[in-house]
Amino acid sequence: MNFFNSPIHSWYSLYKRDLPWRRTRNPYLVWLSEIILQQTRIEQGLSYYIRFTEEFPTISDLAMASEDQILKIWQGLGYYSRARNLHFTARFIHEHYQGKFPEDYQSILALKGIGEYTASAIASIAFNLEYPALDGNIYRLLSRYFGISEPIDTGAGKKLFYNLAKELIIGTDPGMHNQALMEFGALQCTPKNPDCRSCPLNESCYAFSTKRISELPVKQNKTLQRDRYFNYLVLIGNNNTWMRKRVGDDVWRNLYEFPLIETKDEISIDKLLEQKDFQEIIRSELSVIGDISTWRIHLLSHQRIHYRFIRIRLPNEINVPDNLIRVNKEDIFNFAVPKLLETYLNENGLDVLSDRNTGSQH
Repeated sequence: MNFFNSPIHSWYSLYKRDLPWRRTRNPYLVWLSEIILQQTRIEQGLSYYIRFTEEFPTISDLAMASEDQILKIWQGLGYYSRARNLHFTARFIHEHYQGKFPEDYQSILALKGIGEYTASAIASIAFNLEYPALDGNIYRLLSRYFGISEPIDTGAGKKLFYNLAKELIIGTDPGMHNQALMEFGALQCTPKNPDCRSCPLNESCYAFSTKRISELPVKQNKTLQRDRYFNYLVLIGNNNTWMRKRVGDDVWRNLYEFPLIETKDEISIDKLLEQKDFQEIIRSELSVIGDISTWRIHLLSHQRIHYRFIRIRLPNEINVPDNLIRVNKEDIFNFAVPKLLETYLNENGLDVLSDRNTGSQH
């Protein structure tokens, strides 16, 4: 397979980005980088990687941290199950492997939060094992170059691509090879408008010669998104606000947020005041409705979150439900919160938690 591998390996030696996780074979650091970079651009993930390695230089350091510490540092990256799994697995390795990362593929794959791609990346980069790591970049590259129309999101398609990638990796430096293919797909064989005329594979590339670049790879199933409507209540006391911790099997589990009322659509404020959920939170007839933000949209992979913030002045703090956490407004930035809440606080600062409005009495 040198007709395919050699040009890419040569290209990689010239054009690869200088990234800190490429300067090490430490399995902990390789694992950390792979988890951070799932569903995340390198430009964004780099600062998180640096902060994690500074705060937690070893697996045991990560294992000994609290989940709140982990989630606070992770804040803004999204897909928070990655952070929770990262923490769980660090504790597992600390307890069952004495803090030493397992060195065989099956043991790596058995760890929570590690799938076939991540296990292959760690096994190849850290332990020089010949396991192909198939990410979106490599699927795209192989599909275009070899002219594979089998959908990449089917069982048959995944098996076909894996067997091809397994052939390609034999006899190479596995870690370098996997990273070279990923980097080539990320920088050269890009999803849209790739610079095919400068590509070292253009003379033998199926998609280029048949003008099917935009058609490959093929995906059978499109992701469906559902709409949800979140009304956040920003409660304002003398020097406090109130938050709750998200629990259950839902987005942003174990992150903190303002009290939330979810509705079926963009409900009017008058209708919201009639909701039983609202009346259970706002028990005082003397509460004052203040600023109401416009509706915004926050996109997740399978959900479209429509949200707004409603500021409410509470004249009597003793009526606040016991299941809410009283927070001094000066401490608000110490809590790990969803990205949309972080954006709201960063845009407005502590001013949103001060009594600066006259509003209408509820």
